[in-house]
Amino acid sequence: MKKTIRGIFALMLAATVSQAQNPQDAVAIKSMCGCYEVDFQFGETFSPDKNYKFYENEHSKGLEWVQLVEDAKGKIVLQHLLIVNDSASTEKYIVKHWRQDWLYQNKNVLAYDRDNAWNNKTYSDKDVKGQWTQKVFQVDDSPRYEATATWIHADGKHYWESTADSPLPRREHTIRNDYNVLRRTNRHEITTYGWVHDQDNDKINRSEAGDRLIAQEKGINTYKKVENSRCEAAQKWWKENEKFWAAVRKEWDVVLSKNQGLRMEAAVDNKPLYRHLSKLKPEQTAEVKPIIEKFVKK
Repeated sequence: MKKTIRGIFALMLAATVSQAQNPQDAVAIKSMCGCYEVDFQFGETFSPDKNYKFYENEHSKGLEWVQLVEDAKGKIVLQHLLIVNDSASTEKYIVKHWRQDWLYQNKNVLAYDRDNAWNNKTYSDKDVKGQWTQKVFQVDDSPRYEATATWIHADGKHYWESTADSPLPRREHTIRNDYNVLRRTNRHEITTYGWVHDQDNDKINRSEAGDRLIAQEKGINTYKKVENSRCEAAQKWWKENEKFWAAVRKEWDVVLSKNQGLRMEAAVDNKPLYRHLSKLKPEQTAEVKPIIEKFVKK
Protein backbone atom coordinates (compact mmCIF):
# COMPACT_ATOMS: atom_id res chain seq x y z
CA MET A 1 0.00 0.00 0.00
CA LYS A 2 2.84 2.41 0.86
CA LYS A 3 4.51 1.73 -2.49
CA THR A 4 1.22 2.40 -4.28
CA ILE A 5 0.72 5.73 -2.49
CA ARG A 6 4.31 6.72 -3.18
CA GLY A 7 3.84 5.80 -6.83
CA ILE A 8 0.68 7.87 -7.13
CA PHE A 9 2.36 10.82 -5.39
CA ALA A 10 5.35 10.56 -7.72
CA LEU A 11 3.06 10.63 -10.76
CA MET A 12 1.15 13.63 -9.42
CA LEU A 13 4.41 15.47 -8.73
CA ALA A 14 5.75 14.68 -12.19
CA ALA A 15 2.53 15.95 -13.76
CA THR A 16 2.70 19.15 -11.73
CA VAL A 17 6.30 19.79 -12.75
CA SER A 18 5.58 19.05 -16.42
CA GLN A 19 2.75 21.58 -16.43
CA ALA A 20 4.87 24.35 -14.91
CA GLN A 21 5.64 27.08 -17.41
CA ASN A 22 8.79 29.11 -17.56
CA PRO A 23 7.42 32.63 -17.04
CA GLN A 24 10.03 33.95 -19.47
CA ASP A 25 8.25 32.10 -22.30
CA ALA A 26 5.02 34.08 -22.05
CA VAL A 27 6.96 37.33 -21.61
CA ALA A 28 8.91 36.62 -24.80
CA ILE A 29 5.80 35.74 -26.81
CA LYS A 30 3.82 38.79 -25.66
CA SER A 31 6.79 41.08 -26.24
CA MET A 32 6.12 40.61 -29.97
CA CYS A 33 3.01 42.79 -29.55
CA GLY A 34 3.05 46.47 -30.41
CA CYS A 35 3.73 48.80 -33.34
CA TYR A 36 6.65 47.97 -35.63
CA GLU A 37 8.48 49.17 -38.67
CA VAL A 38 8.99 45.89 -40.52
CA ASP A 39 11.66 45.08 -43.09
CA PHE A 40 11.02 41.95 -45.19
CA GLN A 41 13.95 40.41 -47.10
CA PHE A 42 14.11 37.13 -49.02
CA GLY A 43 16.84 35.78 -51.28
CA GLU A 44 17.48 32.42 -52.89
CA THR A 45 20.85 30.96 -51.90
CA PHE A 46 21.23 27.47 -53.42
CA SER A 47 19.84 24.99 -55.92
CA PRO A 48 21.00 21.45 -56.67
CA ASP A 49 20.17 22.13 -60.33
CA LYS A 50 23.15 23.78 -62.04
CA ASN A 51 20.83 25.19 -64.69
CA TYR A 52 18.40 26.71 -62.20
CA LYS A 53 17.73 30.42 -62.75
CA PHE A 54 17.65 32.16 -59.39
CA TYR A 55 14.80 34.57 -58.78
CA GLU A 56 15.60 38.14 -57.85
CA ASN A 57 15.86 39.03 -54.18
CA GLU A 58 12.74 40.51 -52.62
CA HIS A 59 12.76 43.49 -50.30
CA SER A 60 9.78 45.36 -48.91
CA LYS A 61 8.92 47.45 -45.89
CA GLY A 62 5.81 48.21 -43.89
CA LEU A 63 4.24 49.32 -40.66
CA GLU A 64 2.59 46.57 -38.66
CA TRP A 65 0.51 46.40 -35.50
CA VAL A 66 0.63 43.14 -33.52
CA GLN A 67 -2.51 42.86 -31.39
CA LEU A 68 -2.80 40.68 -28.28
CA VAL A 69 -6.10 38.87 -28.88
CA GLU A 70 -6.06 36.27 -26.12
CA ASP A 71 -3.90 35.76 -23.04
CA ALA A 72 -5.01 32.66 -21.16
CA LYS A 73 -3.19 29.95 -19.26
CA GLY A 74 -1.27 27.98 -21.85
CA LYS A 75 -2.61 29.99 -24.81
CA ILE A 76 -1.54 33.31 -26.32
CA VAL A 77 -3.00 34.67 -29.56
CA LEU A 78 -1.39 37.46 -31.61
CA GLN A 79 -2.97 39.09 -34.68
CA HIS A 80 -0.84 41.00 -37.21
CA LEU A 81 -2.37 44.01 -38.98
CA LEU A 82 -0.49 45.63 -41.86
CA ILE A 83 -0.92 49.38 -42.37
CA VAL A 84 -0.82 50.50 -46.00
CA ASN A 85 -0.08 54.13 -46.92
CA ASP A 86 1.84 55.05 -43.77
CA SER A 87 1.67 58.78 -44.38
CA ALA A 88 -0.11 61.67 -42.69
CA SER A 89 -1.23 62.96 -46.09
CA THR A 90 -2.86 59.73 -47.33
CA GLU A 91 -5.70 57.58 -46.07
CA LYS A 92 -4.45 54.48 -44.27
CA TYR A 93 -5.72 51.08 -45.36
CA ILE A 94 -5.58 48.10 -43.01
CA VAL A 95 -4.77 44.59 -44.23
CA LYS A 96 -5.53 41.75 -41.83
CA HIS A 97 -2.22 39.91 -42.00
CA TRP A 98 -1.13 36.59 -40.47
CA ARG A 99 -2.05 35.31 -37.01
CA GLN A 100 0.03 33.27 -34.57
CA ASP A 101 -1.41 31.15 -31.75
CA TRP A 102 0.94 29.83 -29.08
CA LEU A 103 -0.16 26.74 -27.11
CA TYR A 104 1.75 25.26 -24.20
CA GLN A 105 2.45 21.50 -24.25
CA ASN A 106 0.05 21.01 -27.12
CA LYS A 107 0.02 17.47 -28.53
CA ASN A 108 -1.97 17.88 -31.75
CA VAL A 109 -0.73 19.75 -34.82
CA LEU A 110 -1.67 19.98 -38.48
CA ALA A 111 1.15 18.91 -40.77
CA TYR A 112 0.96 20.33 -44.28
CA ASP A 113 1.10 17.74 -47.07
CA ARG A 114 0.44 19.48 -50.43
CA ASP A 115 -2.42 20.79 -52.58
CA ASN A 116 -4.23 22.53 -49.71
CA ALA A 117 -4.20 19.40 -47.55
CA TRP A 118 -3.08 19.01 -43.92
CA ASN A 119 -2.80 15.79 -41.91
CA ASN A 120 -3.15 15.38 -38.17
CA LYS A 121 0.00 14.68 -36.20
CA THR A 122 -0.06 13.67 -32.55
CA TYR A 123 2.82 13.95 -30.09
CA SER A 124 3.26 12.23 -26.73
CA ASP A 125 3.37 14.09 -23.42
CA LYS A 126 7.11 13.47 -23.33
CA ASP A 127 7.59 14.96 -26.81
CA VAL A 128 6.05 18.32 -25.91
CA LYS A 129 7.13 18.67 -22.28
CA GLY A 130 7.95 22.32 -21.65
CA GLN A 131 7.37 23.22 -25.30
CA TRP A 132 5.17 25.73 -27.09
CA THR A 133 3.38 25.06 -30.37
CA GLN A 134 3.22 27.98 -32.77
CA LYS A 135 0.15 27.71 -35.02
CA VAL A 136 0.29 30.15 -37.92
CA PHE A 137 -2.89 31.10 -39.78
CA GLN A 138 -3.49 32.80 -43.10
CA VAL A 139 -5.28 36.11 -43.69
CA ASP A 140 -8.64 34.30 -43.73
CA ASP A 141 -7.75 32.43 -40.49
CA SER A 142 -7.40 29.10 -42.27
CA PRO A 143 -4.37 27.03 -41.16
CA ARG A 144 -0.96 27.60 -42.67
CA TYR A 145 1.70 25.72 -40.66
CA GLU A 146 2.27 24.47 -37.11
CA ALA A 147 5.35 23.36 -35.18
CA THR A 148 6.40 22.77 -31.60
CA ALA A 149 9.67 23.60 -29.81
CA THR A 150 11.17 24.96 -26.60
CA TRP A 151 11.75 28.64 -25.94
CA ILE A 152 15.43 29.13 -25.11
CA HIS A 153 16.56 31.74 -22.59
CA ALA A 154 20.34 31.69 -22.28
CA ASP A 155 23.29 34.08 -22.42
CA GLY A 156 20.95 37.05 -22.70
CA LYS A 157 19.16 35.59 -25.74
CA HIS A 158 15.50 34.63 -26.02
CA TYR A 159 14.47 32.59 -29.05
CA TRP A 160 12.27 29.76 -30.38
CA GLU A 161 13.10 27.67 -33.46
CA SER A 162 11.36 24.85 -35.28
CA THR A 163 10.66 23.45 -38.76
CA ALA A 164 7.35 22.90 -40.53
CA ASP A 165 6.02 22.41 -44.06
CA SER A 166 3.64 25.03 -45.44
CA PRO A 167 1.89 26.13 -48.64
CA LEU A 168 3.65 28.57 -50.93
CA PRO A 169 3.97 32.10 -49.55
CA ARG A 170 1.52 34.62 -50.97
CA ARG A 171 4.43 36.49 -52.54
CA GLU A 172 5.05 33.50 -54.86
CA HIS A 173 1.93 31.37 -55.16
CA THR A 174 0.60 33.33 -58.14
CA ILE A 175 3.88 33.50 -60.07
CA ARG A 176 5.41 30.02 -59.64
CA ASN A 177 4.42 26.41 -60.17
CA ASP A 178 7.79 24.66 -59.98
CA TYR A 179 7.38 23.86 -56.29
CA ASN A 180 4.36 23.17 -54.07
CA VAL A 181 5.74 22.96 -50.50
CA LEU A 182 7.80 25.44 -48.52
CA ARG A 183 9.70 23.77 -45.68
CA ARG A 184 10.31 26.56 -43.22
CA THR A 185 12.82 26.65 -40.40
CA ASN A 186 11.53 29.59 -38.36
CA ARG A 187 13.46 31.33 -35.62
CA HIS A 188 11.77 34.01 -33.54
CA GLU A 189 14.29 35.96 -31.49
CA ILE A 190 13.53 38.83 -29.14
CA THR A 191 15.98 41.73 -29.49
CA THR A 192 16.67 45.04 -27.76
CA TYR A 193 14.87 46.89 -30.59
CA GLY A 194 11.97 44.46 -31.10
CA TRP A 195 12.26 41.01 -32.65
CA VAL A 196 13.44 39.11 -35.70
CA HIS A 197 11.70 36.42 -37.72
CA ASP A 198 14.64 34.54 -39.23
CA GLN A 199 13.90 31.89 -41.87
CA ASP A 200 15.81 29.17 -43.71
CA ASN A 201 13.45 27.76 -46.32
CA ASP A 202 13.50 24.79 -48.70
CA LYS A 203 11.37 25.06 -51.85
CA ILE A 204 10.20 21.51 -52.52
CA ASN A 205 8.32 19.82 -55.34
CA ARG A 206 6.33 17.06 -53.63
CA SER A 207 4.73 14.22 -55.60
CA GLU A 208 3.87 10.55 -55.15
CA ALA A 209 7.51 9.83 -56.04
CA GLY A 210 8.73 11.87 -53.08
CA ASP A 211 10.29 15.28 -52.41
CA ARG A 212 12.60 17.09 -54.82
CA LEU A 213 14.48 20.18 -53.66
CA ILE A 214 14.16 23.04 -56.14
CA ALA A 215 15.96 25.81 -54.25
CA GLN A 216 16.76 27.19 -50.82
CA GLU A 217 16.22 30.74 -49.60
CA LYS A 218 17.10 32.95 -46.67
CA GLY A 219 14.48 35.20 -45.15
CA ILE A 220 14.96 37.89 -42.53
CA ASN A 221 11.97 39.88 -41.30
CA THR A 222 13.05 42.57 -38.83
CA TYR A 223 10.49 44.13 -36.48
CA LYS A 224 11.70 47.46 -35.05
CA LYS A 225 9.43 48.81 -32.32
CA VAL A 226 8.08 52.36 -32.69
CA GLU A 227 5.53 54.48 -30.80
CA ASN A 228 2.12 52.79 -30.57
CA SER A 229 0.50 56.03 -31.73
CA ARG A 230 1.79 55.37 -35.24
CA CYS A 231 -0.48 52.33 -35.41
CA GLU A 232 -3.67 54.00 -34.17
CA ALA A 233 -5.44 53.29 -37.46
CA ALA A 234 -4.88 49.54 -37.01
CA GLN A 235 -5.99 49.66 -33.38
CA LYS A 236 -9.21 51.42 -34.40
CA TRP A 237 -9.80 48.95 -37.23
CA TRP A 238 -9.42 46.02 -34.84
CA LYS A 239 -11.97 47.41 -32.40
CA GLU A 240 -14.45 47.74 -35.25
CA ASN A 241 -13.79 44.26 -36.67
CA GLU A 242 -12.67 42.04 -33.78
CA LYS A 243 -16.15 40.51 -33.20
CA PHE A 244 -16.38 39.48 -36.83
CA TRP A 245 -12.97 37.79 -36.77
CA ALA A 246 -13.80 36.15 -33.45
CA ALA A 247 -16.72 34.53 -35.28
CA VAL A 248 -14.36 33.39 -38.06
CA ARG A 249 -11.94 31.87 -35.53
CA LYS A 250 -14.84 30.16 -33.73
CA GLU A 251 -16.01 28.52 -36.95
CA TRP A 252 -12.51 27.32 -37.77
CA ASP A 253 -12.22 25.94 -34.22
CA VAL A 254 -15.33 23.83 -34.89
CA VAL A 255 -13.88 22.52 -38.16
CA LEU A 256 -10.46 21.70 -36.72
CA SER A 257 -11.69 20.28 -33.40
CA LYS A 258 -12.60 17.05 -35.19
CA ASN A 259 -8.86 16.24 -35.50
CA GLN A 260 -9.41 14.68 -38.91
CA GLY A 261 -6.95 16.75 -40.86
CA LEU A 262 -8.10 19.28 -43.45
CA ARG A 263 -8.67 19.37 -47.21
CA MET A 264 -9.56 22.73 -48.72
CA GLU A 265 -10.75 24.06 -52.04
CA ALA A 266 -8.34 26.65 -53.43
CA ALA A 267 -11.25 28.71 -54.76
CA VAL A 268 -15.04 28.76 -54.86
CA ASP A 269 -16.73 30.67 -57.68
CA ASN A 270 -13.22 31.54 -58.87
CA LYS A 271 -12.43 33.41 -55.66
CA PRO A 272 -10.22 32.39 -52.69
CA LEU A 273 -11.68 32.33 -49.19
CA TYR A 274 -10.23 35.65 -48.05
CA ARG A 275 -12.00 37.47 -50.90
CA HIS A 276 -15.37 35.99 -49.87
CA LEU A 277 -14.84 37.02 -46.25
CA SER A 278 -13.51 40.48 -47.10
CA LYS A 279 -16.81 41.37 -48.78
CA LEU A 280 -18.75 40.85 -45.56
CA LYS A 281 -19.53 43.69 -43.16
CA PRO A 282 -18.52 43.39 -39.49
CA GLU A 283 -22.09 42.60 -38.44
CA GLN A 284 -22.53 39.78 -41.00
CA THR A 285 -21.21 37.05 -38.71
CA ALA A 286 -24.06 34.67 -39.58
CA GLU A 287 -22.70 34.36 -43.12
CA VAL A 288 -19.27 33.14 -42.02
CA LYS A 289 -20.18 29.49 -41.41
CA PRO A 290 -21.75 28.72 -44.82
CA ILE A 291 -18.85 30.38 -46.62
CA ILE A 292 -16.20 28.37 -44.78
CA GLU A 293 -18.19 25.16 -45.24
CA LYS A 294 -17.99 25.62 -49.03
CA PHE A 295 -14.19 25.55 -48.84
CA VAL A 296 -13.80 22.53 -46.53
CA LYS A 297 -13.78 19.27 -48.46
CA LYS A 298 -15.76 16.44 -46.88
